[in-house]
Amino acid sequence: MKERSLIIIPTYEESANIAEVLHRTRASAPTTDVLVVDDGSPDGTAAVVRRVASELGQIALLERSEKAGLGSAYRAGFGFGLDHGYDVLIEMDADLSHDPIVIPELLGAVANGADLAIGSRYIPGGATPGWSVHRRLLSRAGNWYARQALDLGTHDATSGFRAYRATMLRAIDAASTQATGYGFQIELAYLVGQRGGSVAEVPIEFVERRRGTSKMSARITVEALLLVTGWALRDRLLRFGQRRHRRSGTGAAVAA
Repeated sequence: MKERSLIIIPTYEESANIAEVLHRTRASAPTTDVLVVDDGSPDGTAAVVRRVASELGQIALLERSEKAGLGSAYRAGFGFGLDHGYDVLIEMDADLSHDPIVIPELLGAVANGADLAIGSRYIPGGATPGWSVHRRLLSRAGNWYARQALDLGTHDATSGFRAYRATMLRAIDAASTQATGYGFQIELAYLVGQRGGSVAEVPIEFVERRRGTSKMSARITVEALLLVTGWALRDRLLRFGQRRHRRSGTGAAVAA
């Protein structure tokens, strides 16, 4: 039986972009359903989604009363997708920075065995055109730190263009995750790795939004840094405790 896939698109004040995103998504992935999770956008984003949904079909809208963060929006979207029996759940931004033409490649990577397929800017073929040197250095440094601190095998743990196998989302209990901002992407990649999941990376070109305002902020960056540091320290303490336990157990066995 053909696997059912769902694209989850969180929105907040994306009325200028969402219609184009939905039309391009339908053109690239005509059989894939879409869920827009709107956090009470005051600019009429939800109304645009309803209009396009009536035109294209296969588009659901989950309206929330207030802005609660990227992680919260995806947790709500995952809950919807798992409750409705989807096999693959895809994350994608609503600002046209993620090209929907890559969706079939992400789905193909999952079909070929990946539990998580990441659209990566930092593997051969990936790119960040238009970024300043400062932004490139900041992004690469953040990814390097997350990779080293958490022993991740991925080159782009912060990318928000990705596809998950539903069974893996259930296994890692995605609903119990902590992060609200872009640290959510690192947290999910980390948990998949902790469960021994298979991760594939697909090259993408990440372009700057043409319309609207970026949701990135210093608070989101600091949250991600603190969470990664906390997880890394916890892991090291656990490993230290396990080594001490093994040594004390060996000593007790010898003494006996």
